[in-house]
Amino acid sequence: MQQPTTRAAGPPGAVRGWLEALAVVVAGLVAMAAVAALGLWLAGADDLPDGGVPAVLAATLALAVGGTVRLDGGAGDFAAVGAEISAMPLSVSVAGAVTMAEVFLRQLRFRAVAGGGELLGRIGRTVLLWLLALVLITLGARHTFVVPLGDDLAQSIGGALGLTPEVGFHADGPTTVGVGLAWLLVVLALTFAVSRRAPLPAALVRHQLAVRPAAFALWLVLLAYLAIGAVVGVLTVIVHGNARQTLVVLLLALPNLAWPAFGVGLGAEWHGRLIGALGLPVPEPLSAVLRTSEGGQATVDLGTLAEQDARSWWLLPLAAVLLLAAAFLAAARSPRTVRLWQHAVRFALAAAVTMLLVGLWTRVDADYGLSVLGVGLGLGGLGDLLGAVLGGTSPPAALGSGSLTLSPVLWTAVPLAAGWGLVTGALGAVLATRVRHRGVVAGAGEEAPTGGPAG
Repeated sequence: MQQPTTRAAGPPGAVRGWLEALAVVVAGLVAMAAVAALGLWLAGADDLPDGGVPAVLAATLALAVGGTVRLDGGAGDFAAVGAEISAMPLSVSVAGAVTMAEVFLRQLRFRAVAGGGELLGRIGRTVLLWLLALVLITLGARHTFVVPLGDDLAQSIGGALGLTPEVGFHADGPTTVGVGLAWLLVVLALTFAVSRRAPLPAALVRHQLAVRPAAFALWLVLLAYLAIGAVVGVLTVIVHGNARQTLVVLLLALPNLAWPAFGVGLGAEWHGRLIGALGLPVPEPLSAVLRTSEGGQATVDLGTLAEQDARSWWLLPLAAVLLLAAAFLAAARSPRTVRLWQHAVRFALAAAVTMLLVGLWTRVDADYGLSVLGVGLGLGGLGDLLGAVLGGTSPPAALGSGSLTLSPVLWTAVPLAAGWGLVTGALGAVLATRVRHRGVVAGAGEEAPTGGPAG
């Protein structure tokens, strides 16, 4: 009797693994490109000449994963360009990170434990495809604009002198690929640190409660700051209008403004300066502080911001309340067997790591200049590019040189966050003693795996 034939339920295991890795990478890129494209369109990037929109979009994606965009060009011996942009449009970054984490976790759903070899294989395939995507982004993030010299008289003089300045931009390959790879590894590491849905190898399961409750709680703190920032943006539209510019901020740079507010509320400092008119979405108090640098570095902290706007003092109680709520949640998600000092230490470490990442992600370094025989010129479409990529409105057509730098003082910010975490972690553990804690796996003393948000 003829044996019945069987059909494969799906592609072979190796092929399926590569398809799943491809799904993670493609989903992340699509999410990032969608958010970036909408933000750039609202910022006016669709008016850029010479079909530069796709290249600008690629440059924005390169910046979103930590890359650097460089500008160069000129007009022989008469004109020179010097420029570099290193600033992550974090709204784009967060959209890609959350999407990639969600797709990665959905492929592992309904599993409490996963083999170390399997996880390494999944991560390795995802990394290889991501590297290929970064190379393609780098190749696509290059374009050249013809820069107008100014009014008709300047154009005529420039034509007589044979000046046709051209400015090109390109993503720096080593930086984009290297830092972009590190960005993916950090995203995957945070995915496993935050989410209860991420299965771990059996040898690591007993360590999950030392990391996940505090990590998830601090992730909620960052999300809370984003929600507050979005509400402030809506109120700004209602009171002052400018809905288009506000949406640009929300779609490209909301975390760049909201997350430093968390650090400033804890007492951390940022140093920076703002020169020229870059058209960036900088709030008035922050802009005023940065412009007081007088050639040096201005200090951005609670005191200097409050000098410009007394409402800045509210950042202190806001940070304290949100950290205490997060500490309470972390303790409530842990078994009763965890001691108070353990809650405090774990939460302190999580707060320190969170502040370190926030500081690294919110660094801004943008500097540009175009001159002909030492005279600053308007950048035309390039000005639109700079403003759009950095999350601001299109600056005026007549721009000279300018710069924006903003960087945290990490050697004080990280210990401050750890100190706050230690205190609020202890208080949160005390408050959580009277609430019902999560169940414990019989015989293992570990939290029972359940479904829940990826974080």
